[in-house]
Amino acid sequence: MTGIPSLADLVWARGYTDPAWARRHTTSGRELVPSRSVWRGSDGASALPTSPAGALDDLTFTGPHGQSLTLTELLARAETDALLVLHRGLLVHEEYLHGYEPHVPHFNASAAKSYLGLVAAVLAHEGQLDRGAQVAKYVPELAGTAFGDAQVDHLLHMGTQMSYAGRPYDKALEAQRYFAVLAPQLRPYGYTGPATIREHLATARTTAEPGSEFRYENGNVEALAEVLRRVTGTTTSALLSEMIWSRIGAEEDAYYLLDSEGSEAACGGFSATARDLARLGETIRCGGAIGDRQIVPEAVTSTIVSGVPDGYAHRVRFPTAPPEAPATLSYHDLWWIPNDPYGSFMASGIHGQRLFISPALDLVIVHYASQIISPSVPQVPLVQAFLKIGTHLRG
Repeated sequence: MTGIPSLADLVWARGYTDPAWARRHTTSGRELVPSRSVWRGSDGASALPTSPAGALDDLTFTGPHGQSLTLTELLARAETDALLVLHRGLLVHEEYLHGYEPHVPHFNASAAKSYLGLVAAVLAHEGQLDRGAQVAKYVPELAGTAFGDAQVDHLLHMGTQMSYAGRPYDKALEAQRYFAVLAPQLRPYGYTGPATIREHLATARTTAEPGSEFRYENGNVEALAEVLRRVTGTTTSALLSEMIWSRIGAEEDAYYLLDSEGSEAACGGFSATARDLARLGETIRCGGAIGDRQIVPEAVTSTIVSGVPDGYAHRVRFPTAPPEAPATLSYHDLWWIPNDPYGSFMASGIHGQRLFISPALDLVIVHYASQIISPSVPQVPLVQAFLKIGTHLRG
């Protein structure tokens, strides 16, 4: 597992053992709680030229127990809903399973964190956001909390240490508490805790110096989203639309799920089609440009991997990397970095959501899935599979 479950996991209590039921509900999260569209803009959709690479079906991959699997078998083990592979800008493989359709947005889980990190990095590059500023400078009501006392850069690197409402910190418990904030129907009888994301953040108290240790925690991303809303004076949905989504030639609106006061669940409540996520990945792979139009500053995309600050070197190495990840997995600006020879990086979410970008392999892969998360069900080594696809296509 690569992180804390997203809001889409509200229905996964049953989905752990019944992926078909979970899939029906997690691909339509806006049926559970309010949502807000991320507008695709008024321009037409950009082309995704195809060049099928049938040889992918002849590849074999290593499964979770070290066994040899075909691509079809690998996708079945991963409970894959969609797999898109772009190589050198051409769509060489597109596959949908379990009744999932190309025009339907799929939840991205924690992969959504990386898209917010991209927006924050652009605003910092443009001088609108000060990475070194205390969060309370932008969100005064968070002063005295673990997030308000941290710097913006600490949020971007999961560098805060906190406990909520005086409880000893427990990752799984805090994930469930976060769900209860967002979805009243999940609150236990007599619940008197926070009713909004901001109220939840306000209960966080510092337990160690910011920047002293890596801890993957949703609150960092929600605090960052609030900072960006204050800086720009707009919603997270409108901001992502204005800066990214309306400029990449998306075919469909994306959307965020909302809390009761209308704040986006930025850490994992985002859904989009696989094709549009592929467009985003290809834009980033091409240095932030689509043809001669610069969408994201090249200085931002080129430093996702190379720009990890030296001061973070001792804590961005995730000590318990997921099974499919190299031992030296790093984290920068809310992106995961496998530290492979190809300069790859990825947005990653629970249950198999991935946007994998490998500049040296000219590769973009989108993977949507509804994997069961259980100690008895080993996770499919997706990263190794992606790299095998990329090295095969490179020839």
